Amino acid sequence: MKNLFRRKTTSKISELKLVSPVEGDIIKLEDVPDPVFSQKIMGDGIAFSPIDGKIVSPADAKVVNIFPTKHAVGLNTAEGLEILLHIGLDTVNMKGEGFILHVVEGNEVKAGDLLVTCDLELIKEKASSIITPMIITNGDILNKLEHHNSGQATAGKTTVITAVLK
Repeated sequence: MKNLFRRKTTSKISELKLVSPVEGDIIKLEDVPDPVFSQKIMGDGIAFSPIDGKIVSPADAKVVNIFPTKHAVGLNTAEGLEILLHIGLDTVNMKGEGFILHVVEGNEVKAGDLLVTCDLELIKEKASSIITPMIITNGDILNKLEHHNSGQATAGKTTVITAVLK
């Protein structure tokens, strides 16, 4: 009888799979040659060495921030996950040269939708690296972040992170 009026609680664990935003090799974030990323100052995540210049959405999300220099895109999923895609290292100094946007802030995108194309040869010439980190900037909403840290990734298809939300 004592459980008759007790409210039932259900623990709903939300799991979100993020796919690779690029075609290329998967790199552990700790191996990125930039301490802002390798020391996880901006958040946890994964990185890639792209083999082409197409950057796609890693999840169904809303485009919430595009840096004026076009080298980075911020996304928010319906589950509340904040994702930062940072194309190359020290690419902010390129001031948008070599980057073509295919979305604007406010667009709703699906996993695999094209966000940006970039000239990898120009990035190799003008920036320190083509390595492209994908960072979860609000890790406080996570119970667990599982990385899939090795091998080749297919853009829009290969699951590279499984995020278990609180």
